[in-house]
Amino acid sequence: MRDDLLDPRAVLLHESAPDREAAVRRCGRALADVGAVAEPYVEAMLERERSLSTYVGEGVAIPHGTNASKGDVLRDAICVVRFPGGIDWDGEHVTLCVGIAAKDNGHVPLLAALAEILLDPDRARALREATEVSDVIKELTA
Repeated sequence: MRDDLLDPRAVLLHESAPDREAAVRRCGRALADVGAVAEPYVEAMLERERSLSTYVGEGVAIPHGTNASKGDVLRDAICVVRFPGGIDWDGEHVTLCVGIAAKDNGHVPLLAALAEILLDPDRARALREATEVSDVIKELTA
């Protein structure tokens, strides 16, 4: 994965959220805080989540906006938000969210790279259990 996609300020490893909506909002806020998306993108992430769960397995969800929200993406970026206490994600237990902001078709290589990591149980576990920002960056850019 390109190492310019993950701003260290968008790696939040000790978050908590009462529910899935709050978790998605936290991801959107992380992307907005590093200048990757405009405010409306956060709502588009919630809209996407309501129409189709972004849970991908192994305790991981990948929240992202709708196709219509691509104009609110200022640059391709990801955020990594860890919820050690877990969140009920429509019946699934999620501890890690990887939020995606991508212009055009930028999400395709991002999702492919994430899938490669998440399909490797050791790498997925390392990502879920990371407590240092440097560990997350190392895992995602390896």
